[in-house]
Amino acid sequence: MEIFALKKRKYFVEAARGYKVVTNGIVLQAAFCSSKQNPTENCCFAGFTATKKLGKANIRNRVKRRLRAIAREVLAKYGIKNVNYVFIGRHNTLDLDFEYLYRKAVKAVEEINIQLSGDGEMQSDKTNNDCDD
Repeated sequence: MEIFALKKRKYFVEAARGYKVVTNGIVLQAAFCSSKQNPTENCCFAGFTATKKLGKANIRNRVKRRLRAIAREVLAKYGIKNVNYVFIGRHNTLDLDFEYLYRKAVKAVEEINIQLSGDGEMQSDKTNNDCDD
């Protein structure tokens, strides 16, 4: 699966309005792509954020670099097409072992995917209930 970078603020805001999972080391937000993004058939989008609360620029850059490395591996295997994922660094993202952080990211993505698929099922259930009447 191809992974493209989220670059515009409005897509980060859309993801913030979607689903959210908080784990030790990572906060993950996700929402389906808007029609304006023109996604290809087999791709998802990933964005990365580290707030100034984490420290100076060099620390924030290291956090985002770490999140990018994790996202490349996790989203290639577990990502859903046409979804915007936003990875947010936390105060202990740099201190945690990479393998531990990877496992947490996998669980977070799986949980988000369940929530996203549940949203799709809710919509299809509504249409199925209308047909049954």
